[in-house]
Amino acid sequence: MYGTRQPTTLVAGVVVTDRLDPDVDAGAALDLEPGPTLVGLVVGAGGLLFLLDPLVGPLAVGSVQVRPVALSAVVLGVGFCLGAPVFLRRGHRLFGIAHGVFGLAWVGVAVGTAFGLGVVVVAAVLLVVAGAGFLVARTRTW
Repeated sequence: MYGTRQPTTLVAGVVVTDRLDPDVDAGAALDLEPGPTLVGLVVGAGGLLFLLDPLVGPLAVGSVQVRPVALSAVVLGVGFCLGAPVFLRRGHRLFGIAHGVFGLAWVGVAVGTAFGLGVVVVAAVLLVVAGAGFLVARTRTW
């Protein structure tokens, strides 16, 4: 929405106004919406777990010791799967589909690795490739 005085809603759920326009209230420059914010926090927690893996040892999840990198795959999968309905309900069909496809792929990688199911891991990787191909095809139509 360039060139308008309306707030521009970003995909991450943050509403940012034009700082160069003196008629726009700077006090309302940041408006966090619950759905996209929750998705961002969950996906961010997954990324943080991934980055913490070399710094901390295995974490106790119930009676099982799990490396943070393994937990990060599960948390990222949950975050992306949560993002699918959030973005679909907001009318962002492409972002909703992308979140759903890649969320299922992350969960597939985590489950396949945890239970030694190579077929599930391969299927998840193929899902990522198919999803990436779909996104590339969609961007060419823009």
